[in-house]
Amino acid sequence: MQKAYLILTAVMMGILLNSCSVNPVTGKKQLVFMSEDQEVAMGQQADPEIIAMFGLYQDPTLQKFIDEKGQQMAKISHRPNLKYEFKIVDSPILNAFAVPGGYVYFTRGIMAHFNNEAEFAGVLGHEIGHITARHSVVQQRNQILGQIGLIAGIVLVPEIAQFAEPASAGLQLLMMRFGRDAERQSDDLGVEYSSKIGYDARQMGNFFNTLERQSGAGGEGAVPEFLSTHPSPANRSRDVAKLADEWIAKLNLTNPDVNRNSYLDKIDGLIYGDDPKQGYLENNVFYHPELKFQFPVPQGWSYSNTPQAVQMAPKDGKAVLMMTLAPANALNAAADSTLSRYQMTTVSRSNLTINGLPALELVADQVSESATMRTLNYFIQYGGAIYHFLGASASADYNSYVSAFQNTSKQFRALTDASKLNKKAERVRVKSVAQAGTLKQVLNSFSMPAARHEELAILNGMSLSEQVAKGTKIKIVGQ
Repeated sequence: MQKAYLILTAVMMGILLNSCSVNPVTGKKQLVFMSEDQEVAMGQQADPEIIAMFGLYQDPTLQKFIDEKGQQMAKISHRPNLKYEFKIVDSPILNAFAVPGGYVYFTRGIMAHFNNEAEFAGVLGHEIGHITARHSVVQQRNQILGQIGLIAGIVLVPEIAQFAEPASAGLQLLMMRFGRDAERQSDDLGVEYSSKIGYDARQMGNFFNTLERQSGAGGEGAVPEFLSTHPSPANRSRDVAKLADEWIAKLNLTNPDVNRNSYLDKIDGLIYGDDPKQGYLENNVFYHPELKFQFPVPQGWSYSNTPQAVQMAPKDGKAVLMMTLAPANALNAAADSTLSRYQMTTVSRSNLTINGLPALELVADQVSESATMRTLNYFIQYGGAIYHFLGASASADYNSYVSAFQNTSKQFRALTDASKLNKKAERVRVKSVAQAGTLKQVLNSFSMPAARHEELAILNGMSLSEQVAKGTKIKIVGQ
């Protein structure tokens, strides 16, 4: 027995020694379970899945800008050998994220909230820092024993998360939370990298203040927002500003770039908030003008919308309700496919009509060693497609959520209201201030509703009482 133990120990030590590599940023050895080639392969697998999940935002001018700055920064990073790609995804949330191998993504929502090139450059450096320091790879090591699912900032119990999370390993990378040490290191790298390409990294700290304010305003999104996936340590802005001053002195930057006006010109006309063409939430009702349907979202539940699914979850994370297109052209085939995919057994199955549309109701259980899950499924035939509502919870909690599952699914109906069908997207509009005054006065001069003043103050990175000089460019929103 002792001999077997010694052999096993020797084997494990060999694996651990072979799994050690030198971190490009720190120069120290660290334990990881993948080579650089495997890391790149992980990113190559994740990239098309991420694009399929969110879609790309088509803006050639803005795309050219982020690619030029990204490649410039990649060259001075700790891993210039990687083939970096920089993309804008079509999501209204405030987020930027990176996956291993050199892939960096910005949402159009975060691009709308930057107020100069230096703020963008700081966050760009932060995300490149996650790649160069191999944070996702280390996080993958740390999460080998399991992962908690996330939806719109809600922590789902693991048995529920299987229904809401993307099945692919690549998209699981989006759900990772980095620890404070990793975030602090990426902040440091963001300051270093943006300073080295000539930007005023102090602006990065200013943008963190914008993120804190936006988070306090209660925004929700399709994936965890920046301050969920990027925890906000105390004194983060202060630490960044101090380090930025040190890099300014070290590099002898006498006039580091900020480039406010040139950045604002680039985002003039950027879609802001939900794009109605992709579906939008209004007064707790989800409308999809292009596919011409609507249904209510349970009161108080978090909501996310991607090209692949609309997902909803209560704050306690003990249930999930999602609507997707079924990969079948017949109701029974769609039900059979769902049973097979989730390895569930049928409890009941019946045909019905929902608001004049052919439908099938399926109650099914999934039994595992850890829990028994109950799902309520509705398959609804409409417009040449089959829409699948799947509500899931632990069997013990099912009665607490079944009404919410039913009320949402059974109120799926054709959208005929012309005002909802013809809703236009709001866009960032950059305006020059004609007369000096407080931001509040300036917003009033552009006929911005008082109820949106604080939202617009956050968008501009200003306070409502801040004085704005004549000729200053500011952002408002309009169609």
